[in-house]
Amino acid sequence: MKQYLSETIGTFTMIFCGCGAMTINEITGGAISHVGLAATWGLIVMAMIYAFGEISGAHFNPAVTIGFAFAKKFPWKNVPKYVFFQAIGAIFAIFLLWFLFPESQFLGETTPAKGFPVFKAAILEFLLTFFLMIVIINVSTGSKEIGIMAGIAIGGVILLEAIFAGPMTKASMNPIRSIAPAIFTGNFQYLWLYITAPILGAITAVSSCKLVKDEQCC
Repeated sequence: MKQYLSETIGTFTMIFCGCGAMTINEITGGAISHVGLAATWGLIVMAMIYAFGEISGAHFNPAVTIGFAFAKKFPWKNVPKYVFFQAIGAIFAIFLLWFLFPESQFLGETTPAKGFPVFKAAILEFLLTFFLMIVIINVSTGSKEIGIMAGIAIGGVILLEAIFAGPMTKASMNPIRSIAPAIFTGNFQYLWLYITAPILGAITAVSSCKLVKDEQCC
């Protein structure tokens, strides 16, 4: 049970801080800035990996959990439980943001930039998650993101991707991170791409690892 509670707390903290930064940036007219938002996401993910990596693996992301299961490093039977507890943490985080900042219209929701074609947004989210999972699968121990460098590497790639891709897609890379705000804003129009693209990206990353690592790597 401890690993499930860790996924709940870690996902809650990540979403509350990341989407919280986006919400505060929205209502203050950009006080945090784009780089500040990217740094918030990267730093909070890094911190949560160090806090819970040895307990639950610090997935905090259904795409990552599915990726580990696809790599045969995590039991498929535990995937629904992990996703359920991740969802609890994410939804509660957005609920608190909705309560604290009722003037916010977006609550950190993910939508493609105005004028950016949806299919291009889907391709970009696929590639972002592909790059992220490549890093995760190579620095993790089994299904656990642990070790001195794991948090820095994973947090760093999230910060990097949020900096260059955030303006176009909000750089979600995480289905539950996109689902939770949509529940409160009612904007489900683009949710399909933020669910399918990260999952496909994670699975493709796991498959590609066999091209550069041993046969037993994934």
